[in-house]
Amino acid sequence: MNTLPFQRAGQLASEGPQTQWLIQDLWTDQAVGILGGEPKCCKSFLALDIALSVASGADCLRQFPVRRPGSVLLFPAEDSLPVVRQRLAGIAAATGLALEPLPIEVITSPSLRLDSPVDRERLANTVDSIKPVLLILDPLIRLHRVDENDASQIAGLLSFLRELQRGFNLAVLLVHHARKDSGSSRPGQALRGSSELHGWGDSNLYMRRRGSQLTLSTEHRAAPSVDHMPLELVQRDGALALSLLNEPDQPDTPEPSDIQRVRRVMAQLREPVPVQQLRKLCGMRMASVCSALTELKRSGVVVHDPRGYQLNPVSLSLPIDPKGNGNGKRPSSED
Repeated sequence: MNTLPFQRAGQLASEGPQTQWLIQDLWTDQAVGILGGEPKCCKSFLALDIALSVASGADCLRQFPVRRPGSVLLFPAEDSLPVVRQRLAGIAAATGLALEPLPIEVITSPSLRLDSPVDRERLANTVDSIKPVLLILDPLIRLHRVDENDASQIAGLLSFLRELQRGFNLAVLLVHHARKDSGSSRPGQALRGSSELHGWGDSNLYMRRRGSQLTLSTEHRAAPSVDHMPLELVQRDGALALSLLNEPDQPDTPEPSDIQRVRRVMAQLREPVPVQQLRKLCGMRMASVCSALTELKRSGVVVHDPRGYQLNPVSLSLPIDPKGNGNGKRPSSED
């Protein structure tokens, strides 16, 4: 009888291979994935920073260690070659490196079509010749003429890139646009086109603007993700490069207690209210509101009459203690 191999769950190996990184915490080794974001979010700057870091072995963004340095193959489909060189030179200067010796190979062809069998063969031959550890294609929209919303069409392009990754043991980073005004969506769901793009990635990076702040989020198939790391584009001595910011420590602000929430809502009322209305105003469960009212009545902060509950006028001049009650006495000149 011809069967598939199988093994009892309790006999499976308990330890698997550890996650291998191309760039620690940013991109797993030999991963395919998306560097996504809305227009003007510095996606290309980050792609070039990644290229320079892998080629040099220097920390990406001056913070994330490179674990597998090597040559990089880059196709910048939108920016002119002088602009690409200028940006790379600026990042190199910010890193304290010279650009010229670094093994960053730039495809200078005016176009590259991933939906063209001829161009696919040319790209595969170029990869075979250079043996890069990382291939960067920027951006996807300039690399094909298929319908990005059609899963069957976009899947063909992604399958070809996956074949490159597996055939040549390299990582593939594909720069791609997110929809405009997509701030309310999860980053992966904000990518333009088919959901195949999100699901394809082993490692994905997302650039976003939150107000005036530029942020970077990571997403990995087999490693923890990090959200909203703050970045800024810094100019030093004429060189532009992205820099990771250290967020200032924010003081811990405890959540208000149920008693505090009820008292603060009641302080805005001008007449007694029934408990049902108070519950709606507080946005709390009835049991929590009733428990808070019981404590506030016991301490004399709240009074009750047939119309409902209201703050005791005497309590309005009393401070609120950490539990939300009045402290039971009026301030005096000796306090």
